[in-house]
Amino acid sequence: MKLPKKVKINEVVLRDGLQLEDKVLTVDEKKALFDQLVKADLRTLEFGSFVHPKLVPQMANSGELFELISKNSNQLELIALIPNLKGAKNAKEKGVERLNFVFSASDTHNQQNVQKSTEESLEELKGILIYCEDHGMLVNVSVATTFGCPFEGEVSKGRIEWILEQLVPLNVETITLADTTGMANPQQVYDLVSEMTTKFPEQSFNLHFHNTRGMGLANMLGAMQAGITSFDASLGGLGGCPFAPGATGNICTEDVVHMLHSMGIETGLSLEKLMAASKTLQQYVGHETPSYVLKAGPYDRKYPVPAKK
Repeated sequence: MKLPKKVKINEVVLRDGLQLEDKVLTVDEKKALFDQLVKADLRTLEFGSFVHPKLVPQMANSGELFELISKNSNQLELIALIPNLKGAKNAKEKGVERLNFVFSASDTHNQQNVQKSTEESLEELKGILIYCEDHGMLVNVSVATTFGCPFEGEVSKGRIEWILEQLVPLNVETITLADTTGMANPQQVYDLVSEMTTKFPEQSFNLHFHNTRGMGLANMLGAMQAGITSFDASLGGLGGCPFAPGATGNICTEDVVHMLHSMGIETGLSLEKLMAASKTLQQYVGHETPSYVLKAGPYDRKYPVPAKK
């Protein structure tokens, strides 16, 4: 099995993880989670998004949160999701320097999400890149519904290749291919990623998986076998898209780290401290999370032998 020696994890619980929760976490609660994630040695975090607060009220305090967490965090990559140029301008007002622009491979999903066609979002991206270059901001791009759309069904390889043909010449540092509603399977992931990385060998890719149908970690394994070493994950396995029916959580950070460490793959993260942060997360959101390792403990946990009756 061809696998990397080290994998980079981009934590998205403060954005994707919380955006479907009924309880809107306060800035102080988000800051406390952030502090625990930093103690677990996470270095890349998507902390929030600059979207209309009426559409995603859970993200309304993202600017205030950034003002707190950006102090003394020079070693961290703090990323904000934006859907349009207005989001980029709002992020700039708060001093955010790294952005993730998201649009969908599927026209129908993109219309539901940002009321634009995919082509219109690609055109808007060009203006965003000009604005951000003028203001010293870095923009990465996420392509939602890469592996399937809840409205249109299958998204063809040709469609993804055409989108990448538009994106790659724009010199975007990292492109994320996202399985927005967990429709992918490992063979599909391996085939698509292998083909795209062969066609665009100089482009850096990140993968974003949801565990909607229980195949998130298997899909991650397929991506690693195709050469990917960078992935999004969400503490506790929380998350989902507000504009996609049936959307559920991301692959769970502590489950991902547990799997990788048990396979001898480095992450640079502390599983013990991630699990502590995940317990705090459960308290804040007021319910159990899908985290498997939090329920069962790590694979090397030893239980006492029951006494004979």
